[in-house]
Amino acid sequence: MEPAMRWAPPGYGGERRPPEQVKRDGWRQQGVLVIAANDERLSWPERELVRQLGEKLYGNGARRQERRHD
Repeated sequence: MEPAMRWAPPGYGGERRPPEQVKRDGWRQQGVLVIAANDERLSWPERELVRQLGEKLYGNGARRQERRHD
């Protein structure tokens, strides 16, 4: 029988960081910004800007496309 591992490889084991901490670290360390389009900490114009940027870069997201029925 092999001995049990006494350490965990990087990224495994230990405590999981809260999502907000991961986002904060990503911004501070790598300049990567993660924003939910419906983040209530943002004003309506800020949320709209986030939505427009997301659609420009990645296409339509979680928001359903409204279809016009005549």
